[in-house]
Amino acid sequence: MDPYSILGVARGANEKDIKSAYRKMAKELHPDRNKDNPKASERFSEITRAYDLLTDKDKRARFDRGEIDIDGNPTMGFGFGGGAGPGGGAQRGFRADGFEGFGGEEGIDLGDIFDGLFGGRGGMGGGFGGARQRAAPTGANVHYRLGVSLGDAAMRATQRITLADGKTIDLKLPAGVEDGTQMRLAGKGEAGPGGAGDAIVTIELQPHTFFRRDGDHLRLDLPISIDEAVNGAKVKVPTAEGAVMLTLAPGSSSGKTLRLKGKGFSRKDGTRGDQLITLEVQVPEHDADLAARLEGWHDPRDLRGRLGG
Repeated sequence: MDPYSILGVARGANEKDIKSAYRKMAKELHPDRNKDNPKASERFSEITRAYDLLTDKDKRARFDRGEIDIDGNPTMGFGFGGGAGPGGGAQRGFRADGFEGFGGEEGIDLGDIFDGLFGGRGGMGGGFGGARQRAAPTGANVHYRLGVSLGDAAMRATQRITLADGKTIDLKLPAGVEDGTQMRLAGKGEAGPGGAGDAIVTIELQPHTFFRRDGDHLRLDLPISIDEAVNGAKVKVPTAEGAVMLTLAPGSSSGKTLRLKGKGFSRKDGTRGDQLITLEVQVPEHDADLAARLEGWHDPRDLRGRLGG
């Protein structure tokens, strides 16, 4: 199977063209939109496998050199010719909460080979006749992409995903989840003679309307009014878990940053960073009443003195 042909792109296509082709096809073929069309689900799996390979520079180069197939399996076995078969790769990756990262299948059973050479584990002799038959290959892995909001990632909120067979499964996000983190669902791939392959879920963190990530912290710009800044106030502030009340001290200025402990992003040790709230004093435009109240008053401080002005 040729990943370039699957996505309909040229061999020299850049990453932008590959992503564009994948997104267009994924929208049409996603299992959620084709619950009664198993062929669409199979096609969705194919294009995702192709996309995963072509967006990995190392794997793409190895495929172009003919070293691996679309699943990342070696194109030649252990000196005996032939492919390693579905699920025969030897990749390792992230593991969390019972799910293993991308790869993890065992390749060639060296014990079987040596059994055949030496007539079994009992000793020498017996020629090649004692070789056991290799285990039947498992089915192909199926790849999925799961969009997760920053707020959900911060809390490691449970995510629901629909598999190619139409079944749904709830996933607990691993601690320290990142954009591109991969999770493995054992036995949730395609059926095969040696059992089902696995489902590989790649996490894609989605932009948030007002939160933004800063390392282990979540940042938020909070608009406040002039009277709240001057007199102080209790204001409602959104967090990943929901709104909380925050106390503003009298004389709070724009640019002042407040901190909510433990309301930030999930870390790999299970703790969380903080939420950092930057105040933005909003001055109303063309407010005659405010202008009248301030008429004849000016701030006596030299606010720009340190700038040499």
